[in-house]
Amino acid sequence: MEIVGLAFEFLFLFGGTYLYLYSIGKVNTNDPKKKKQSEEFRANNKWLKPLSLALIAIMVVNIFFHIQALIS
Repeated sequence: MEIVGLAFEFLFLFGGTYLYLYSIGKVNTNDPKKKKQSEEFRANNKWLKPLSLALIAIMVVNIFFHIQALIS
């Protein structure tokens, strides 16, 4: 059961990383309409970058403590 929890923590870490990359514009699309929509979304939602960084930081700490508990 511990491994399942660790797997979910990694999923949240990857989700936070994807949100961060999306918020800084590294995730792109070839469709010009969707590209314009995503740029408007990023412009209107400046909170996405700091919250995704916070999610990444929290998940890294959780994973560190989880692995430490599994080892000991």
